[in-house]
Amino acid sequence: MNTTARYIKPDTFTRKVFNPLIAVLTRMGISMWGSRVLAVKGRSTGEVRTTPVNVLTFDGERYLVAPRGITQWVRNIRVAGQGDLAVGSRVETVVVDEVPDHAKPEILRAYLRRWKWEVGQFFDGVGPDASDEELLAIAAGYPVFRITTAV
Repeated sequence: MNTTARYIKPDTFTRKVFNPLIAVLTRMGISMWGSRVLAVKGRSTGEVRTTPVNVLTFDGERYLVAPRGITQWVRNIRVAGQGDLAVGSRVETVVVDEVPDHAKPEILRAYLRRWKWEVGQFFDGVGPDASDEELLAIAAGYPVFRITTAV
């Protein structure tokens, strides 16, 4: 399997029920475990696309992790270099810096500690107790972005 092109398509329940529910709650100002609605300009159409994401705070930095791999939001934010994170009426414009694979193990471990119940199924049995070597072996399939507030 080419992990750099890894993508797990959301099932119908996730697309039609779970993600819309989390997005509605987040837009109402109810953040579920750090959820935000990410808005990014589409790389082809230029239209703004939205999706719920989990913002991880780890070692004083904030990160977006893509547990499903190279999703549309990942492709869009790679091109745009920025997006908006919203919870309720609070909107923060952020810029992103993609984290290299060698720096991902501790971030992935922290992400799994926090959200394994939600995203563990996408990590093929690798969990928060995995060794650095195990996490490094899968790192290429999980895009990670450091986010900072735009000036």
